[in-house]
Amino acid sequence: MENLFDLIKDAADFIRKETNVVPKAGIILGTGLGSLADGIEIAATIDYENIPHFPVSTVESHKGRLLFGRLRGKSVVAMQGRFHFYEGYTLKQVTFPVRVMKALGIETLIVSNACGGLNPQFKAGDIMAITDHINLLGANPLIGRNDDRIGVRFPDMYNCYDKDLVALAETVALEMKFPLKKGVYVAVAGPNLETGAEYRFLRNIGADVVGMSTVPEVIAARHQGTRVLGMSIITDMGLPDTLEPCSLERIIATANKAEPFLRDIIAGVVQRL
Repeated sequence: MENLFDLIKDAADFIRKETNVVPKAGIILGTGLGSLADGIEIAATIDYENIPHFPVSTVESHKGRLLFGRLRGKSVVAMQGRFHFYEGYTLKQVTFPVRVMKALGIETLIVSNACGGLNPQFKAGDIMAITDHINLLGANPLIGRNDDRIGVRFPDMYNCYDKDLVALAETVALEMKFPLKKGVYVAVAGPNLETGAEYRFLRNIGADVVGMSTVPEVIAARHQGTRVLGMSIITDMGLPDTLEPCSLERIIATANKAEPFLRDIIAGVVQRL
C-alpha cells in the first residue's frame, strides 16, 4: 500500500457512487458484536469484496460489509466485521477502512471488541471503556513512508481514548444503571489464546484486558486526527491460577448476552455527539 493516499481516494470515490450518506461517526463491530447494527436505520450496504483495495474478513461472526445509515438521528457508517494481523494482513491493510471512513467524513471512531479479562475485579459479561492501550503486536500501521496529507510523522498518543467520550459513555451507562468498567487494553498478535504465564505477564505490565485487535485501528485514527472511543466486552477470564478451557463458541455466546447493553451505550453516545 505504497500509494496509500491514492488508494484511500479510490475506495472513497467508489463508495460515494453507492451512497450519498456522509457519516459523522464510524463504528467497528468486533467478534460476536455484528448485530449491534440492528439499531441502525440502514440506507446502504456495501460488501467489502466490492470496494477497491479493501481486505476481506475471514473470521467467523464477521460478515464483511459496510453499513450506512442513521443511529439515533446521526449519520453513521458501521464496519460489520474487521480485519486482524493474524489473518495475514499487514497493519496498513488492517487499518485501511479507518482511513476510508475518515475520507468519507467521520470525526469520531467508536471501536468495539471482545476480549479476555485480566483484572480479577472484572468478570465475563462485563463491558469496559478503554482508557489506554499497550501495543504488543510487534508492528505498527505507521511504519514506512509517511504521507503528510494523511497525518504527521510522529503523532502524539496523548488522550488517545478521548476522555470526554469516555465520560459520555459513563454517563449513558449510569442512566441505564449499568456498571461500566474502565481500564487498559493490551493487543497481542494471536490467534491462539494466551498461556497462564502470558496472562500473568500481561496483568503485571498494567493491562486489564487482552485482545487481538483495536490498537492498530486506534493508532491510525489518532494519526489522522479522529477522536476515539473504545469499548470492550469481556467474554472470558484469563486468571492464571483458575484457568478453564475456552472456545470461540463460548466467547461469542458471552458477547451476544452483553451485546444489547453495549448497543444501547454506543447508541446513547452517538445520539449526544
